[in-house]
Amino acid sequence: MRCPFCSCENSQVKDSRPTEDGTAIRRRRQCEECGARFTTFERIHMRDIVVIKKDDHRQPFDRSKLIRSVSIACRKRPISPDQIELLVNAIQQKIEASGESEITAVRLGEMTMEGLRTLDSVAYIRFASVYKDFTEARDFEDFARSVRSVIEAVKE
Repeated sequence: MRCPFCSCENSQVKDSRPTEDGTAIRRRRQCEECGARFTTFERIHMRDIVVIKKDDHRQPFDRSKLIRSVSIACRKRPISPDQIELLVNAIQQKIEASGESEITAVRLGEMTMEGLRTLDSVAYIRFASVYKDFTEARDFEDFARSVRSVIEAVKE
């Protein structure tokens, strides 16, 4: 495993343990060259998943891109990186469990919104504003009103 600090190819595993949801192995490593410590994750790779974009072009599913977009929606919210990781794991497991090798970007966005809705309503609205391409303040108001009515209905 290449060191992210000095690019040395020799590192030593100091600790290994499964992640909370059991979908990966977390390994703490130490670079033999510079002594820096870093963490890697080892996951099962079941099949290559292709995302079909709205303009019909296809691109490989990129887990890091999904983590990045969810992290942006969750910025400055009381949501830990572990919670984001669990959400992305759940989405990826649903996709892989479906048995399909392709998923539409629309369905991937819906799955992400479903997960964010249960995690944090502000992050949910932030993600929705990009996903649904809000163009004016009224779009936010209408969407926030619908989220508020759903939350109130659940409380009753």
